[in-house]
Amino acid sequence: MSGTQEFLFDLSDTGGVDYTDESTNIDARTLDEMRELMAAYPQPRSALIPMLHLVQSVDGRVSSVGVRVCAELLGISAAAVVGVATFYTMFKRKAAGQHHIGVCRTALCAVMGGDILMERVSEKLGIKDGETSPDGKFSLEAIECNAACDFAPVMMVNWEFFDNMTPDKVEKLLDDLRVGNRVQSPRGAQLTSWREAERVIAGFSDGRADEGPGAGEASLAGVQAARVNNWRAPDAKSMTGAAQ
Repeated sequence: MSGTQEFLFDLSDTGGVDYTDESTNIDARTLDEMRELMAAYPQPRSALIPMLHLVQSVDGRVSSVGVRVCAELLGISAAAVVGVATFYTMFKRKAAGQHHIGVCRTALCAVMGGDILMERVSEKLGIKDGETSPDGKFSLEAIECNAACDFAPVMMVNWEFFDNMTPDKVEKLLDDLRVGNRVQSPRGAQLTSWREAERVIAGFSDGRADEGPGAGEASLAGVQAARVNNWRAPDAKSMTGAAQ
């Protein structure tokens, strides 16, 4: 082969980002907040993940415009942005609902009824895993482990935990969300919306971080047993000696 070779890259059909939809709510304020996030890191590129959460907070998804803006501000390629956005399941390529429902179906939650909960949510909302209701009110996702096995089966709504769920609890929760009733996470804050939660994850406080208990009773059972029995962790030096 001889001469100059030119390679053209077409990202229009990769990663599920809809490049045909140029709609966006990103404005001057959003751009200023992205720069604020970049300034918080020694290497601006480290801000990409919170920047993508901020994009979701305004566009409801990782939008094509959001990909381009992040790439331009950070001085990286759109492919690099898409690589991150499509690696993490918290980033959505299609618009999520006002309330994003996540049902854990991994191991213990499945044994304790997670699959039944998923079926009940799907039937009640008329949507399947990965879909959003036509009215934009709800979206549904099967989650691989919520890391809350001591409260199985668990669900998340807008990333807030709902513990020890049953089909009846699911019915009431969804009914309350549909009509706009106040809903409080048993181990977190009062629910707002998925987009508002995404803004908090991006790093912008809504002033409600201290709502709800820091840990549930089941999570503290081991610590409480240790205190009652005066259990202590082994001394580091004694462990080193034993290993020798």
